[in-house]
Amino acid sequence: MVKNVYAVGLMLFIATMVLFFGMYFFGMNVDYFNNSMLLNAFLLPVVYVAGAYYSVSSAKKLGFPMGFRAVFGSAFKPMFIGGLLSMLTMFVFLNFVDKDAKDLLNYQYIERQKTELNKEYEKAKSTLKEEAEIKELDKNYHARLQSFSPEMIKNKDMFSFRQFTYYFGAVMVFYVILSVFFGSFFRSRIEE
Repeated sequence: MVKNVYAVGLMLFIATMVLFFGMYFFGMNVDYFNNSMLLNAFLLPVVYVAGAYYSVSSAKKLGFPMGFRAVFGSAFKPMFIGGLLSMLTMFVFLNFVDKDAKDLLNYQYIERQKTELNKEYEKAKSTLKEEAEIKELDKNYHARLQSFSPEMIKNKDMFSFRQFTYYFGAVMVFYVILSVFFGSFFRSRIEE
């Protein structure tokens, strides 16, 4: 069972890297950041759910009664291994191999934030009627717009080690929730 967990973790790592480099080689365009976010939000969770399910079902096929802890571990460990190796590889690649890709992603992230700010401002401005509320909105909008000035975004790096640590922490929450779900629904009736 231990070999299975590590093998599934490596399969998840390979699948993640295939998707990452597929997007890198074939999807680097003006929507690279948006497409990467869509891939991370919708396709990768499905891949990791499938990996966790495969790991748990393989362990259950051995015929041993598995309690909550055993099922939780069978689901969590491969996702942790695949996710950790993937995050480390992406960090190394973006920070040491192709810094231009990192710069492009940072630029597109900031541009997306500006676009979202402008959309929210226009939407809010169209609904306000009071002059005082409009002035307050304009004041807040211009204050927020200052955060996009060249001197403010000069050192902004969404792909630093610190940011990758935050991303991995968020992904860990997904792994734990999914593993609790698997542990609750796929455990044997007899606890260990």
